[in-house]
Amino acid sequence: MIGRRGLLAAAGTLLAAPALRAQPLFTRPVRFVLGFAAGGAGDITVRMLTPIMQQEIGQPIVVDNRPGAGGIVSGEAVARAAPDGQTMYLLTTSNMAAPAFYRTMPFDVTKDFAPVGRMVWYDHVIAVNPQLPVSNLTELIAYAKARPNQLNIGSIAVGNAQHLGVELFRAMAEVPMTTVTYRSSPELINAVATGEIQVAGELLAPTLPQVAAGRVKLIAITAPTRFPTLPNVPTSAESGLPGYIVRSWNAIVFPAGTPRPQVDAMNRAIRAALGNTEIRNRLIELGGLPEPSTPEELGAMIPAEVAAWGRMAQLAGVEKQ
Repeated sequence: MIGRRGLLAAAGTLLAAPALRAQPLFTRPVRFVLGFAAGGAGDITVRMLTPIMQQEIGQPIVVDNRPGAGGIVSGEAVARAAPDGQTMYLLTTSNMAAPAFYRTMPFDVTKDFAPVGRMVWYDHVIAVNPQLPVSNLTELIAYAKARPNQLNIGSIAVGNAQHLGVELFRAMAEVPMTTVTYRSSPELINAVATGEIQVAGELLAPTLPQVAAGRVKLIAITAPTRFPTLPNVPTSAESGLPGYIVRSWNAIVFPAGTPRPQVDAMNRAIRAALGNTEIRNRLIELGGLPEPSTPEELGAMIPAEVAAWGRMAQLAGVEKQ
């Protein structure tokens, strides 16, 4: 027979078991590092999703903007952070393009992160100042060729996806234009709107407010199909440059070695946020296409994307720095 003490001990064990299982996976605010300034597509996305995500994980998510060097400095900081689930990184297409720009990298994007999940696709666009007398890529290419080195085409920071997209455009179109880089998307788009530069290659999302205000004109979306809310903006192929397809995406990663339970919990948080109808509709209105993935899908996608952007860099004639 089990004595009174034995019964009490057994009861204590049963009561403690649920408490042990319920230990939180995240014990303090999670730092979410972004490799660019506030106001861009990724920053907009993150600030929309984090309110729901932090409810899911039970801790605040603190956004930490660290612009510069195509995401290399910010990426290195996260790659070297403790793999305890308290620091995560917004991985973007710029991280896929960076190895094509730099001879050496302080981290390996294919090995130094634990994939959590993709969030949103963002198509690129070619935008122009409304005063520029062109309405499609064919006209822009002809206009630029008739005025060699008189037009400037802008992008944000050397070494990111937008910059490589611009260099690929220049190479494929064989246009004598000068590339000018800006620190952030708002600065770049304002430069086009004011006529400081005439053309820009940028993500669709941050251009939309200025497009709606009539300060910037879109002449092509660099995707296989037209964007759902912009049926009048042609694709690159329809606008005069077949084969020019440049798309970006963003995802969340932890430092390599982060425990799988925290990876899975954050993946569920992504899905919860993107499953919100209001957020999904708002993202589409802002130029994004929500499409979450599993950690495994993202893990397979990263090396494939690095290789693809490397091939684009070769086509664009980019020399590593």
